[in-house]
Amino acid sequence: MADQEEEDLRAALRMSMQQHSPPEPKRSKPRDSPVGPPTSSSEESPEVKSRRLQRELMAAAAEKRMLASKSYSEAVGSSSKSVKKGKDFSVKDENLGKELSETEANQLFSMVFGDEVSKEILAQWSNQGIRFSPDPETSMGLVQHEGGPCGVLATIQAFVLKNILFFPDEFGKVASNMAQNLGSSRLSSSECVASNNFAALTEDVKRRALIRSMSEILFLCGANRNAVIATLSVPGNSVVGSGHIAENETNAFEGLSIESGLDLQKVLRVTTCTSKESALQRLSAALPVFQSRMGALLFLISALLSRGLDMVQADRDDPSLPLVTAPFGHASQEIVNLLLCGQAVPNVFDGKMDLGGGMSLKGISKSVEVGFLTLLESLNFCKVGQYLKCPKWPIWVVGSESHYTVLFAFDTSVQDENELEERESQIRKAFDGQDQSGGGGFISVEGFHQVLREVNIKLQPEKLDHLCSTGFIVWSEFWQAILELDKNFGGLKDSTGLMGKKVFDLYHFNGIAKSDLNGNQIACGGETPIQRPRLTKLKVSVPPRWTPEEFMADVPVSSASAGNGSASKDVEVSKPEPSQHAPLVDCIRTRWPRAVCSWAGDPPSIV
Repeated sequence: MADQEEEDLRAALRMSMQQHSPPEPKRSKPRDSPVGPPTSSSEESPEVKSRRLQRELMAAAAEKRMLASKSYSEAVGSSSKSVKKGKDFSVKDENLGKELSETEANQLFSMVFGDEVSKEILAQWSNQGIRFSPDPETSMGLVQHEGGPCGVLATIQAFVLKNILFFPDEFGKVASNMAQNLGSSRLSSSECVASNNFAALTEDVKRRALIRSMSEILFLCGANRNAVIATLSVPGNSVVGSGHIAENETNAFEGLSIESGLDLQKVLRVTTCTSKESALQRLSAALPVFQSRMGALLFLISALLSRGLDMVQADRDDPSLPLVTAPFGHASQEIVNLLLCGQAVPNVFDGKMDLGGGMSLKGISKSVEVGFLTLLESLNFCKVGQYLKCPKWPIWVVGSESHYTVLFAFDTSVQDENELEERESQIRKAFDGQDQSGGGGFISVEGFHQVLREVNIKLQPEKLDHLCSTGFIVWSEFWQAILELDKNFGGLKDSTGLMGKKVFDLYHFNGIAKSDLNGNQIACGGETPIQRPRLTKLKVSVPPRWTPEEFMADVPVSSASAGNGSASKDVEVSKPEPSQHAPLVDCIRTRWPRAVCSWAGDPPSIV
């Protein structure tokens, strides 16, 4: 009897597994066809019938157990391309993710692209994957081939660098050794770092750093409660996001066109993860689709859905404008801010700016992991607040008028402030707190007196009257007065000139593939430069003197000139190294005023 029960168990298991194996080709075989043995007949004995019914019940129980198991879920995912779509979600449908409603899909598409979007912009955002550079010298960098999605790529890049450089133990000894070697290495004949450093990163290390970074950003957008991961299900191809996709991912989406919310609804599938472990697993399985030509767009959609479409609109000052800006299809500041701080606010100053009448502008509300600098600040179009200028890690997304790149350092001490920098930050923060001009750099007389009290500055009466004579105080004039005011009265005049000097290295990465005239790798014939991303090492020196006349002076400056009277104690301040200029230097000076930069090879490009 025990042998019979064991045989029945085996039969039940075989029956259950057969039910979930790939289906046999359908044959034209009527249900009541006399061909073949009947499933049940009057000739079936009661004992045989009882065992058959028992096997069916046991098979059903086995099926329930398999449905609840993880291995079954994975098995479903690998065979789910044979499932037809329907309004009701089966277990297999849930493994792929849910469809958006037509309303949600239309709202999402309109929010990103607006009601009228050119085919060129759609092509830019539908042909950019999240892929690492194949060039050994820039192998840690995400390469960009199309304009537009650089805001998404640069922000992901910043988090990837954070994980590789500052959490190497989580990605193996290779990353740790790479960071140590790169910090002390010299430049090669080009502007790029020697190839035996970043090239040492294994594909597995880069892959895990990318997945972790994507998860971190999405949970940031989801207020650390959830992350929504968007993938694609394309009819006629392997299901994307189940971990099984054609080897050439681009071919999997050949002919796929998304020109409306309805097009998006047909192929988009979304999954909500409430734990970081499940998000990492889902992103790992879905990585091929993010590497495909739809990757950048899908990650942006994932971030927007993680935040929630209504919350995104509430973050913005003008929700009627598309997030992808016309006419060139660039990522807006709202997109970059969403990925940096989890909120799609449009401004880069700290906190909110009250405009009166119940109106206000929204800025960055909290400290961030990686920061942001922009050329527009050097042109006085905006003011980047301390949250973005001084992030937790020395990594910044750099914005120009049309492109986003990344600036970073290996040494966290570049963020440390000396006595003069701390004082400058304190004064600037107090001034900005009274600035109601939208970043214009001026405050009212009443606000000015509040600043003086807050930071304990004692100006001479004639200087105070001069600054207040126009009815408002401009930052540049106030700052010059601070530089000329002795430290004993709250100013920054330092007779020794020794305080404040800093020397450090920064690295700049531009993911757009451009010609590299100074690169080590030259095409056949030695004349045609290769197309590659750019990694530039910059030597940065912040001079100790606080006025250009002082630190650029050719002659030694002595403390006697400040009234010391002891020639034997003169302190010489050496002339800084010859400086080079590029727009990136203007961005760096918004973070480190008076910085002098130099590099080897072509100037670093932020366009």
